[in-house]
Amino acid sequence: MRTFLSTALIALLAVLTPLSAIAAWADLEINNADRFVSAMAPLASDTDVQTAVAKRITDGVMTQIDLGPLQDQVRTLLHEAVLSFSTTEAFKSAWKTASRAAHTAAEQVLTNGGGSRVTIDLAPITEQVKAQLIKDSVPFANRIPVRHSTITVLEANGLGVWRDVIQGLRAAGIWLAVGTVVLTALAVLLAVRRRRALIGVGLALSVGAVLLAAVVMVARGTILEELPDNGDRSAAAAIYNALTDSLRATAWIVLAVGLVLALAAGLTGLLRRGRPTPPGRTPVSAGAGAPDRS
Repeated sequence: MRTFLSTALIALLAVLTPLSAIAAWADLEINNADRFVSAMAPLASDTDVQTAVAKRITDGVMTQIDLGPLQDQVRTLLHEAVLSFSTTEAFKSAWKTASRAAHTAAEQVLTNGGGSRVTIDLAPITEQVKAQLIKDSVPFANRIPVRHSTITVLEANGLGVWRDVIQGLRAAGIWLAVGTVVLTALAVLLAVRRRRALIGVGLALSVGAVLLAAVVMVARGTILEELPDNGDRSAAAAIYNALTDSLRATAWIVLAVGLVLALAAGLTGLLRRGRPTPPGRTPVSAGAGAPDRS
């Protein structure tokens, strides 16, 4: 019975590992505005994001003004000006402001079941660009309207089952990870042969890590496939990678820990078997004496 229970808990560990990682991620990162903004902040220097922002702002502005034969020249000038602005500290600050606003939408879509999409509102960035162009005496800069142009990051309809999974795991939060650790300890303590149990735990952790990496990859493809290929998809891919970077890092760490644990337990058993029997001691046969608790 002890062996059966230990084996069942070890098998369950392979499933609980990715689920507990996603639950902790939803609770600690998606629900936390500061962590969300910190994950998004490096994207201000991402080429795909800068290009998408410049294109979206330029398109939004040019649909609101008519400069006749100068339309194309002004479009090119504005696009280059926004790209140039995207390398400044002011852009990074405006990007943080836009990211903080996007956190509310992401929290509603992913964890509360509300909202239809997650977008990055570019109005704060457009306002900064306009102020900079006016300061540089760029022609027609004062005619730039500050509109709520957006970059679509996530369509709620494209989440499908992932939305339900995240919402369900969010309730468990960090406690699912704590429970997973407790079950791991129980699996080892219940085992009659604990060294073999440690090998099983290591392999289960490794399998769980592979499953976690696979879930992140499959979800990425599903989510991005629902977005229109209008320049937002590349930026959305960069944003998705940034927000799930901790999950991928967790998968690698758990995989390494699992393999090291299984290898160490296996090598320890081999080394003990290879030791010579001390003089005066008779080896115990497999069926005699106390059971092997290794």
